[in-house]
Amino acid sequence: MTHRTRIKICGLTRDGDVDDAVEAGADAIGFVLYAKSPRHVDAAHARELARRLPPFVTPVLLFVNATPAEIVAAVQAVPNALLQFHGDETPGQCAAPGRPYLRAARMAPGFDLLDLASRHPEAAGLLLDAYVEGYGGGGKAFDWSLIPANVPCPVVLSGGLNPASVIDGVLRVRPWAVDVSSGVESAKGVKDAALMRRFCEAVREADSRLT
Repeated sequence: MTHRTRIKICGLTRDGDVDDAVEAGADAIGFVLYAKSPRHVDAAHARELARRLPPFVTPVLLFVNATPAEIVAAVQAVPNALLQFHGDETPGQCAAPGRPYLRAARMAPGFDLLDLASRHPEAAGLLLDAYVEGYGGGGKAFDWSLIPANVPCPVVLSGGLNPASVIDGVLRVRPWAVDVSSGVESAKGVKDAALMRRFCEAVREADSRLT
């Protein structure tokens, strides 16, 4: 059976960008509910953007050390969302909302991804991003050789991907999904329709090479 790599485009802030991402072929759209991010949207804005999504395109709510009340408000605003935790959240805090979630891993030499996976058995998957100061990958790539071969749950490859690099990422890592933000932007929080289309086409090209 041929695997189709799923595509998540993250950090959308504008109606037209959501429409363009869907048209390009994204399987999931990420909304950043972290006030310090240049791609930040609040729960009400995330709700309006998520309403533009057709069936089978998943909204994803990204949190960084949010309070339980903030998470509840966001989940109420976008009740069909997958959650994504990028901060210092404990396994219990990630599981507390009772919703499927991705746990972000900040990849660096010496980081034990298998230990993180063992502590998050309820996670729907692990999103692998570059380690940088602060939170998020900062559009930086990491050394893919750091990824163990036996990760026990789906892997979402992130970190500095763009239309030029994602083919190599899919071929080498063979992730369940890929995640892109700055790699398809013309400015922070402003997506480029042509880049999003080229990114999705590149993922499909990589999948075709694997068949």
